[in-house]
Amino acid sequence: MITLVQLRHFSALAQAGSFIRASGQLHLTQPALSRSIRALEEELGSPLFDRIGRRIELTSFGRDALLRARQLLEAAEQLMQSSGGTGSLTEGRLRLGLSSGPGVMLTAPVIGHFANCHPRFHVDLVRANTHALAHMLRERSIDAMVVDARSLRPAPDLEIEPAFEMPGAFMCRPGHPLGRLARVTIDRLLHYPVVSTPLSDELARVLVERYGHRAHPDEMVRLTSDEISHLVEVTSRSDAILLAIRASAPGLRELPVTPALNANARFALVTLAGRSQSLALPEIRHLMAGVLREPSPPEAGPKTKRKS
Repeated sequence: MITLVQLRHFSALAQAGSFIRASGQLHLTQPALSRSIRALEEELGSPLFDRIGRRIELTSFGRDALLRARQLLEAAEQLMQSSGGTGSLTEGRLRLGLSSGPGVMLTAPVIGHFANCHPRFHVDLVRANTHALAHMLRERSIDAMVVDARSLRPAPDLEIEPAFEMPGAFMCRPGHPLGRLARVTIDRLLHYPVVSTPLSDELARVLVERYGHRAHPDEMVRLTSDEISHLVEVTSRSDAILLAIRASAPGLRELPVTPALNANARFALVTLAGRSQSLALPEIRHLMAGVLREPSPPEAGPKTKRKS
């Protein structure tokens, strides 16, 4: 009979890529891990790994079995979390992927919330680009991801929840030569290096429509990074211009570019369609609703007349 322990051993070995690393992570001896995997292969009637010297590689059957094994392990973990019908978050784990913009906005709030409200619950935050996170989601190495939906290709196996829109902007450091201007044309802006995270095809079309072919990201953007915090730091210390969501860089100054950019990022929670979801996702949705929104402008107070 196949056991959850065997499936955990199989998943860990596939992830580690070697018996030495996997046995260390599982706190098992190598012979014990080998016996567990051999017993699982005998139950399944087919090898899961090809042994090539000291290396191992998943067989074709093994790749399919790994996907199914991880689905079973996830279902078992969620069943244990909800035992007794309480639905509490006293135990369990959430593996959440965050792309660049959501990473800046959500990392600290998520860590702070679970540390304060659910200190025994495990949360693994993974920062990567949208393409890499989508691959991890399909491989079941993360449970959900928050990404800019504009950079995600729609697919029938992905469930994309309604997005939170956040305005984008061209930004510079305080004291930048362009910061003194009442209006900034694209000609003036392109005298300086533009930096950004990788931009979606949809945003590239918007840029070209607004400002002409020179504003295509392949032509305009000189420095690109998946980690927006690095770009904010570079911009704050140089004459570079940052193209990003406005809320990601409160210390920078928004440039009055004409015509106005009028382009928003659309941050959405994405899961695998038709799959059971982590009990922690309602907490993530609540945090997103509180964090991923455009700050309201300050209310104008009543004007007072100066006494002569």
